[in-house]
Amino acid sequence: MQSLFDSGRIADLVLAILVIEGLVILFHHRLTGRGPTLGRALPFLLAGGCLLLAWRTAAAGLAWPLPAAFLAAAGAAHLVDLLRRRL
Repeated sequence: MQSLFDSGRIADLVLAILVIEGLVILFHHRLTGRGPTLGRALPFLLAGGCLLLAWRTAAAGLAWPLPAAFLAAAGAAHLVDLLRRRL
């Protein structure tokens, strides 16, 4: 377990779970007509995904502009999510 965190691979695992979550939301809504649509859920899924990518790129030792860009994208997606929930 320690090596998952040390290598940053834990972020890959959580990203895979996030993709599965998006698919479950999509198929649940298509099958039942209930719950959020994928379009409605996408901003918060993107915000989480971008945070994980920022963590992953930083853990991989990539130059700071790439993690910073993912953090900025996460902030933008979060803002979209907040504005949509407000309306």
